[in-house]
Amino acid sequence: MELPPARYDYGGDEFVFVELDRAMSLEANFKAMAITSALQAENVEGVLDICSSNASYLVRVDPERIHPAELVQHLERLERSVAPLAPDKVVRTRVVDVPVLYNDPWTHETLMRFRDAHQAPESTDLEYAARINGFASVPELIEALSGAPFLVTMVGFVPGLPFCYQMVPRRRQIEVPKYVRPRTDTPERAFGHGGAFSVVYPVRGAGGYQLFGLAPAPVFDLSQSLPDFHDSIVFPRPGDILRYRSIDRAEFDSVRAEVERGTFRYRIREFEFAPAHFLADPDGVNADILEVLYR
Repeated sequence: MELPPARYDYGGDEFVFVELDRAMSLEANFKAMAITSALQAENVEGVLDICSSNASYLVRVDPERIHPAELVQHLERLERSVAPLAPDKVVRTRVVDVPVLYNDPWTHETLMRFRDAHQAPESTDLEYAARINGFASVPELIEALSGAPFLVTMVGFVPGLPFCYQMVPRRRQIEVPKYVRPRTDTPERAFGHGGAFSVVYPVRGAGGYQLFGLAPAPVFDLSQSLPDFHDSIVFPRPGDILRYRSIDRAEFDSVRAEVERGTFRYRIREFEFAPAHFLADPDGVNADILEVLYR
């Protein structure tokens, strides 16, 4: 897949916004992460912040140290030079097991309070998603969600929220619209889906994604009391590969007890990810990812 030329825009005096593609694709995200990683490594004078997104990125600059137009010229050179899909390009990343209790009682109670804000008030979110994606039942939808890993394409909206794109061919992507009107309540750690993206809500609050389940472990820990949050209050990182594994209530309660004792650790494995290899054989690479995660 060949991407169109990038679009460069200015935001006031301090920001440069770069759109790599109007449509989300793994190819666009691989390129965004490659460019922003290269820019970060160069430590360019005057570049203050770099934020990679799903198919774009944003750079904040100090205009007294580097003119935004000069930065655009530099970014154009990076766009031409990076090759995220080169056969020998390998990215070291983390593969993480993220347990999820699908069809849990807490998100079910929440979504039922907001049926008047939903496209299909007569259905649950899972029933609606299964129907519009061509699955014969909710268990088939859950099997598809749990069966292939997701790539963290960006972290944002609220601190710690991972936007994740499932690592399957586009024809197999699960897609759902957001609610007609947003909810005013969403449980902390709710597993949601909107468009082609899954999320885990880091804190309780408003939200508009379809609710599919609840994760027993946090993705955001302001107190940094859990070992996996020692270096950051946010656990997910762009480029992480997450497997949203379906669990039962007994395992959910067991993990919650570990979290409350402060002993919970995510299952994490290092992995050398080759984007070109993945795009050529996604199912084969996904099988390798799961083998590494659970061996």
